[in-house]
Amino acid sequence: MPTVLSRTGTFDFIERQLSRGNVIPVLGAGANLCDRPPGEPWKLGSYLPDARELAEALAREFPFVDPADLARVAMHIIAVAGWGPLIDELHRVFDADYPPTSLHRFLAHRARRVRTETGRGMLLVTTNYDDSLERAFREEGEPCQVVTYISDGNYRGYFRHHLSGRQSVVIASPTTYLGFRFEETSVIAKIHGAVRRTVPPEQQDRDWDPESYVIAEDQYIEYINYMHRDLFPVALGERLKLNHLLFLGYGLRDWNFRVMLHRIREGQSGRTYRSWAIEPSSDPIDQFAWAQRGVEILPASCGDFLREMHWKDPHEPDETP
Repeated sequence: MPTVLSRTGTFDFIERQLSRGNVIPVLGAGANLCDRPPGEPWKLGSYLPDARELAEALAREFPFVDPADLARVAMHIIAVAGWGPLIDELHRVFDADYPPTSLHRFLAHRARRVRTETGRGMLLVTTNYDDSLERAFREEGEPCQVVTYISDGNYRGYFRHHLSGRQSVVIASPTTYLGFRFEETSVIAKIHGAVRRTVPPEQQDRDWDPESYVIAEDQYIEYINYMHRDLFPVALGERLKLNHLLFLGYGLRDWNFRVMLHRIREGQSGRTYRSWAIEPSSDPIDQFAWAQRGVEILPASCGDFLREMHWKDPHEPDETP
């Protein structure tokens, strides 16, 4: 589908809709590359890994694995070493105080602005396992609710709702659950699970499930099956259907999310909302595939996008002499 607005016009439209709370950011692993100097590798506690770097890091710890594809790497490790060693290594990678990127801080700042000006919180979706987005909210002084997918244990396939300062609850009835407080704070949905940070015993949430990761091929297949059983909270699904989506650091080749995109479009009943993907480079096949799902690729880096949003990160040094 051809672009109707100019590049500048499109970004202006996104900024207006984002400021009104009508855009849902969807973060993928590529969002972790924001702010990283060119050629600089990921570093524990400093720079989060993207999917390729995580696959390579796992392959270094399990040298019998070919680091060609993260889902295959995880599947191979489970088959040869077991699920426990894979979780242990993922915990080692993500249980660190990675500083939020400019993108994380922008989203936290925008969420506070949206809540202040409109009286309702935003919905933000991420497939990442780290807690950098939540840390950005804390830095901003903006509370948030977190919804996390449970990949193991008694509530496998369900989501858990964590409200700051309140007891967390498993969303056992996704079609009728009314516990979200969008009038109070934004909601971060971690749809592929999350690391469980190591904290002192007195700070531990006894209701919190073991850390969850949707990472191996079989898990993605199982995840799709659970989505078809309507285990994703309907209140969040309705917001996904009735708002624009903005993909940041997320490639369409991350095929597991295509199912959710397909279901979103099915539920719109013709009432479609144009969406966008910030992608510095893409081939014609990617562009065609995104367009088939109502998503326009905007060739821009994370830094380009933030400049188009007129965002100056207060953590960056002032270059004015």
